[in-house]
Amino acid sequence: MGLFHDLWISNVSVLEKIIRPILVYFFLLIALRLGGKRELGQMTGFDLVVLLMLSNAVQNAIIGDDNSVSGGLIGATALLITNYAVVRLAYRYPKIEHLVEGKSTLLVNNGRILHENLDREVITEAELRTNLRRQGFEDLADVKAAILETSGSLTVERQTADPENNYQREILDRLSRIESALYQQPHAQ
Repeated sequence: MGLFHDLWISNVSVLEKIIRPILVYFFLLIALRLGGKRELGQMTGFDLVVLLMLSNAVQNAIIGDDNSVSGGLIGATALLITNYAVVRLAYRYPKIEHLVEGKSTLLVNNGRILHENLDREVITEAELRTNLRRQGFEDLADVKAAILETSGSLTVERQTADPENNYQREILDRLSRIESALYQQPHAQ
């Protein structure tokens, strides 16, 4: 009888089991929002360690002294319902979505790195270039825009081939070859 009682019955009230996870949910939502997009997307080893330790640090805040199955189920249900409500509100009201999600950040514009935006997002140029290479962009000149999304992922838009620009480049290349050929010929006297 004692084992069954310990599995399902707790000394913590049901209301406390509901309020605790909701408070921790909103704390983490705000903390991760302030922490930046990097925590949510392409994490480094340091970021992963912080998130794992963070989950362990708030565990007792969510369940308190309750180790019962019912306490865990009630806490998990409160978290899921809270998340469902926040997602629905963010979907319905753009201001809430902007508050929760933030906005995307332009990191590269027309082949030029925007260092002030990298600094704001705490991303090194080496990390940016690594992510660009992963997506098949070796040369910054090929990047029209690289955007750090609110989810932490990087969206990269390729420069479109401008027919007028290609035509001008082709003419300049031909002139350069003609010029080289003229200078390489022996000068007739």
